[in-house]
Amino acid sequence: MAGDLNALRWDGGSGHYEVYYLSATDRGSGVGLWIRYTMVAPLAGEATCSLWFMAMDPQGQPGGDLIGRKDTRPASELVARADPFELRIGDAVLSDRGMTGGFEDVAWDLRWEPRLPGAEHVHPVLQRAKLAKTVLVLPQPAVEVQGTVHWGERELELDGCQGGQAHLWGSKHAARWAWAHCNDFEGLDGSERPDTWIDGVSVFVPRFGRLIGPNSPVVGRFAGRDFRSTSPLRVSRNRSRFGLTTWHLEATDGDLQIVADIDARRDQLVGVTYHDPDGDLAYCYNSETASMRVRVWQRDKSVQEGRRLIDELVSRGRAHFEYAQREPVPGLELHVR
Repeated sequence: MAGDLNALRWDGGSGHYEVYYLSATDRGSGVGLWIRYTMVAPLAGEATCSLWFMAMDPQGQPGGDLIGRKDTRPASELVARADPFELRIGDAVLSDRGMTGGFEDVAWDLRWEPRLPGAEHVHPVLQRAKLAKTVLVLPQPAVEVQGTVHWGERELELDGCQGGQAHLWGSKHAARWAWAHCNDFEGLDGSERPDTWIDGVSVFVPRFGRLIGPNSPVVGRFAGRDFRSTSPLRVSRNRSRFGLTTWHLEATDGDLQIVADIDARRDQLVGVTYHDPDGDLAYCYNSETASMRVRVWQRDKSVQEGRRLIDELVSRGRAHFEYAQREPVPGLELHVR
């Protein structure tokens, strides 16, 4: 159940961070949204919680009308319950069916209905062995968002905006990574692909004095079938090449293989800073207005190539992409420090 995947993992101790977020793109306006509820319990010092609001408008002025806001508060303002799931930071609320909140000149009042089963990127074996320093789950992989968002003097009404809600927690971010999500696809002929989605991450992590990776778990739903490429062996074999604005990914689950290419505009990247519990920083560059193309192949021994193309999916300006590393990217603004 989504509530189980959303349950707060923090036990009140130090050395922990936790994040809930919605990523969504409005078809009508093209505006991308990224709203986060977070907490950090450092190894030394007081725990805090924060509300984040980021928006990007590809139709805006040069620079894409980018906005990034963060409001940090004492962790005493964070309250959560598991059944039914609800998380509060001050007056802001997140549940399995929506989120409300606001601070400074931004506000949101959003709702959705859960439709599809959630998914977990980190294999249970790795979770039990505590080998993963960050665990990512997707309680709501594909939702239609209704409601309103405000920033500055602007108000945007959302009606069926496509997005996904995720939850992650751990003790330290990876050294470098890429992430992508999309649940707003069309076929090459323009036909819609309802309940089709993808969410993946590719990470490099430090081990034995060097970086190991990329390890690339991928989950999704294609051709009416759930896709889970998350076993320890598979995530190390999935092919991945990524940079600041691009990602080429190949992942396999059973007889299905997906080949995905993601592109983001450099001028649509909102730069933010992540704080690890040990005090280290990571610099993330996010676009909720990226584009994605996914080819879905199925193993078929009856054809010479050994596989056949069963679907080809595109999403122009409605895919979500993030790139992060341990140093700021020269020449790009950090909207949240």
